[in-house]
Amino acid sequence: MSDGHLFNNILLGGRGGTNPGQLRVHSGGIAWKKQGGGKVVELGKSDIAGVTWMKVPRAYQLGVRIKDGLLYKFIGFREQDVTNLSSFIIKSIGIAPEEKQLSASGHNWGGIDINGNMLTFLVGSKQAFEVSLADVAQAQLQGKTDVFLEFHVDDTTGANEKDSLMDLSFYVPNSNTQFVGDEAHPPAQVLLDKISSMADVGSSSEESVTTFEGIAILTPRGRYSIELHLSFMRLQGQANDFKIQYSSVVRIFLLPKSNQPHTFVVITLDPPIRKGQTMYPHIVLQFETDHVIDCNLAMSEELLGSKYKDRLEISYKGLIHEVFTLVLRGLSGAKVTRPGKFRSCLDGYAVKSSLKAEDGLLYPLEKGFFFLPKPPTLILHDEIDFVEFERHGAGSSNAHYFDLLVRLKSEQEHLFRNIQRNEYSNLFNFISGKGLKIMNLGGGQSGNGVAHAIDEDDDDAVDPHLERIKRSAGDDESDEEDEDFVAGEDDGGSPTDDSGDEGSDASDSGGDESEKPAKREEKKEAATVKAPPAKRKAKDGDDDGKKRKAKKKKDPNAPKRALSGFMFFSNSERDKVKKNNPGMSFTDVGRTLGEMWKKMSAEEKEPYESMASADKKRYKVAMEDYKSGGTAAAIDIDSAEDSAED
Repeated sequence: MSDGHLFNNILLGGRGGTNPGQLRVHSGGIAWKKQGGGKVVELGKSDIAGVTWMKVPRAYQLGVRIKDGLLYKFIGFREQDVTNLSSFIIKSIGIAPEEKQLSASGHNWGGIDINGNMLTFLVGSKQAFEVSLADVAQAQLQGKTDVFLEFHVDDTTGANEKDSLMDLSFYVPNSNTQFVGDEAHPPAQVLLDKISSMADVGSSSEESVTTFEGIAILTPRGRYSIELHLSFMRLQGQANDFKIQYSSVVRIFLLPKSNQPHTFVVITLDPPIRKGQTMYPHIVLQFETDHVIDCNLAMSEELLGSKYKDRLEISYKGLIHEVFTLVLRGLSGAKVTRPGKFRSCLDGYAVKSSLKAEDGLLYPLEKGFFFLPKPPTLILHDEIDFVEFERHGAGSSNAHYFDLLVRLKSEQEHLFRNIQRNEYSNLFNFISGKGLKIMNLGGGQSGNGVAHAIDEDDDDAVDPHLERIKRSAGDDESDEEDEDFVAGEDDGGSPTDDSGDEGSDASDSGGDESEKPAKREEKKEAATVKAPPAKRKAKDGDDDGKKRKAKKKKDPNAPKRALSGFMFFSNSERDKVKKNNPGMSFTDVGRTLGEMWKKMSAEEKEPYESMASADKKRYKVAMEDYKSGGTAAAIDIDSAEDSAED
């Protein structure tokens, strides 16, 4: 990169475990983003106080200390990266990285260095370990020589690692020369005083900046008092008590519920909090929309004017969800996401849906989808492979709904069911406008190719799936023939083509052609059942009705119809797919083969296309010989071709 260096698979170290991500060092500072989305760390050039390098097992660690005293550790650099990146940091950021050495002797005696709010234990001149004094909850003197430190219990740290540092004790003999004291203040007391002045001691019991009483939280379920402190947030309920460091807050979502008296505020965490064996990456709070409060912050004017300048005010008055969001954003520094441009047919911000048998609201946002309240599911646009609109099912009651399938690049699928039919146009327009790939459009088109279709009046530009939904929800469906099953129309495509329902056909996406006979018979049966009474009477043998055309008998001597390139490919790969996917249904095997064919390049398809070309020539010659056999043989040519096509 011309303006910096980009590194993949860099681990961010901390009490919450190590998370892999992408690190970018540029002229404006340092930015790290968690792999797969989530936590983002942005360190501006003006905030960086120091940079260090350290050789750790199998890699190098870049330590970045900011002026607030916090230290960020980025692990996973190669030896050749150290020199290049050091030169860039000196030139662009103006700070010369220092080199540290890690002690591996295992000795537990040495010296203590306190720099900012980081305490480093040194063995000789090498670092054995370091801890952040911001994580210290209590510090006390045990006897006259032992300094005991107790660390904050952060409910998010246990999500990614089994063990967490709870307490630590230092033995400081009276002969210590680093922390010189007297009889009234021995060296251990001097060290304790220094730690207490730098640590977050007593903050667990200190007065909070502000408190919100009796807030309903849907996940983890309960009613809590929410205390917002300077460095952490505490949720105190009757049965549970959670403490969450602001460094774990990734983003805040403010999502109103249209035509309802409540508003969602969702706090996304990384790492998540844990209750037993259940992880909660999203805290879903529910506020009364019209509740107005007055809020005064318990904060000194000096602190407000320095650290929180332009981020907080001394007092607030307004709707409770707005005040809570503003104060939490100011303290944590997390960004707030509000509803985007999407509007439902009722001018709301979400559509009613269900996920995993739970009813809720699906919020289409500018950079993703959020389903609430439970299971709270956040899907970023970058994670999506494609979306698919699915017909909900036959019957007058189900015809008023459709489903939305969202398939991720990780092959995980989320099926949002029971969305009202009148929400289709707004949802389709929004999704196609975001450039997401939309399957199941009848012509194998993606969202980019049909985004304009439903805005035009031309019949050829109408989205086929929308038309199917409209037709299936007709008021007099029981008295009218389903247009999907009308035979003999000539509108540029077979009306019995079910590609709009399945998302592919044999010619465009390689669907399994062997499925067609069953589907055609099913649709013929549906046409017979739904025909008007007059037509049924005629089919039952009424003298006034038109006689049914007798089905022609297949000539066993007719040549076998030529196979397509896809069919040669299917015959070659079908057994392999079945072997790799035991128990897979016949339909799913065909769909899998179709997806495989669709992803193949022209070069990969060439051998099968050559086989198809040769088979086509074979069929042509065979048909010429067959036709030359005489009139009697030619009588059944049409039926033979029909049977071969089936």
